[in-house]
Amino acid sequence: MSTTLSTRRRMDVATVDKPDVRTYPAFRYVAAATRLALGWIFLWAFLDKLLALGFATGRDAETGVVDRFGAEAWINEGSPTLGFLEFGTKGPLADFYQSFAGAAWANWLFMVGLAGIGIALLLGIGMRIATGSGVLLMVLMWSATLWPDNNPFMDDHLVYGLVLVMLLLAEAGKTFGLGHAWERLQLVQRFPILK
Repeated sequence: MSTTLSTRRRMDVATVDKPDVRTYPAFRYVAAATRLALGWIFLWAFLDKLLALGFATGRDAETGVVDRFGAEAWINEGSPTLGFLEFGTKGPLADFYQSFAGAAWANWLFMVGLAGIGIALLLGIGMRIATGSGVLLMVLMWSATLWPDNNPFMDDHLVYGLVLVMLLLAEAGKTFGLGHAWERLQLVQRFPILK
């Protein structure tokens, strides 16, 4: 009995003595910088597909010629999902993804997702929804290219998904972001999923 009590006391003391890593300024700054970087990755993908800026969209693969704001731009009725879903998918789910390549609903969901996740991360608001949406998008993109070429199962999409979860748990939206102010809004307090 006394061994159990002393073990509990040691565990309680160990728990009390360890400060929360989220209170360390260096950790908060690195988490905020990671949030901003990942937010920019999502928002940039949206902008490149929206306007065909010549990075992933609007560049001829054979000649390297860039047609900014050209026919591949979503604003000019180009499809942000057609190329990847039709030609970039492989593995056991390729037929499934290819079946809706270029569909208007897929284009809208993909683009709204990229923009929403990117903006939420950059501003540090709506981190719960951004994390859930981002993880879902990353897992879907991972599953569209099964299996990764350079690893049995792991690729950057899964790593990005894990980073999103870490940023949520680290409350990264509160440093260099609007997370504190956002959480004080009456609507957000009424519906905590919006945090």
